[in-house]
Amino acid sequence: MNCKIAVLDGDGIGPEICAEAIKVLNAVAKKYGHNFEFAHYDIGGCAIDKYDCPLPQHTIDGCLSSDSVLLGAVGGYKWDNLSGDKRPEKGLLGIRKAMGLYSNIRPAKLWESLADASPLKSELVKNGVEIIIVRELTGGIYFGKRERGTDKNGVEFASDEERYTVPEIERIMKIACELASKRNKRVVSVDKANVLESSRLWRRTVHEYAMKNYPDITVEDVLVDNMAMQIVKNPAQFDVVVTSNIFGDILSDEAAQVTGSIGMLASSSLGDTKRGLYEPIHGSAPDIAGKDICNPIATILAAAMMLRDSFALTKEYSAIENAVKKALDDGYRTADIYTDGMKKVGCKKMAEIISENI
Repeated sequence: MNCKIAVLDGDGIGPEICAEAIKVLNAVAKKYGHNFEFAHYDIGGCAIDKYDCPLPQHTIDGCLSSDSVLLGAVGGYKWDNLSGDKRPEKGLLGIRKAMGLYSNIRPAKLWESLADASPLKSELVKNGVEIIIVRELTGGIYFGKRERGTDKNGVEFASDEERYTVPEIERIMKIACELASKRNKRVVSVDKANVLESSRLWRRTVHEYAMKNYPDITVEDVLVDNMAMQIVKNPAQFDVVVTSNIFGDILSDEAAQVTGSIGMLASSSLGDTKRGLYEPIHGSAPDIAGKDICNPIATILAAAMMLRDSFALTKEYSAIENAVKKALDDGYRTADIYTDGMKKVGCKKMAEIISENI
């Protein structure tokens, strides 16, 4: 198979982790007889520095002409004081919008060999944890109307609008139901319907949609504050979780920490086509950039998800996942998941070991 992959290295540790994911993809290509062509484009802070824009048009064009997209991370202290429309994160929101990617799937999986890395007591994670958070990605407060000004009393204010339409909720619920139908046929929908009108629409819509289109799927409502508590109280109770943009952003990071390290978790952003955006859920970590100590596994697993979900290369996906498992089972650890008695390695060495395991 010939695949053209756009690579958005981004900022901070982004170039490092993308380079190591490409190393693993090349190992897969060599073993299975594929040809992966990589084209690099700027996004985020590095694009601001070069083009005074976090998402240049040629980056959008490059992504839309590719078969899929691999992203590192964007942002950093250097650009913290820029206005909202010029911040690196604007580039990330923009490319998701440009590619029509309205769903973000974030599996939070606790690997058996990393059970001790979870901050939770062993009895809470002994049966394993695998929460799949389906996050709406192009609506809600991140894309709502923004306003900043001074009221009639001279008091400065700022506001951000949380807004959802029924079609936006239905299409993200479809993805959650499709996932649940292949698992335990249960979806937990997270909202704040006791306070927010947008959440009341969300709650009504998810139930009506599931009842009409997926009658065998059970839908349970959990308020977002209770969900945050339950993730650390009994994470094993959850499987497929669907929620809004802002709630999904926060809860997926919490779930990631429960599994031991945010450096282990990948995500995919998809729309109505097979072209997706695949990335780790962690940030750019500028404080450790260039030191060869970051964890490349989340990005490597994101690349594996790309093979499975965009290219239908299921054997190749499994090969990467098994290679990661073997590296962990053999005791290799980057700094973020290291414990006494393990074999501490850097970013490049971890990817090298995983590539050899392919």
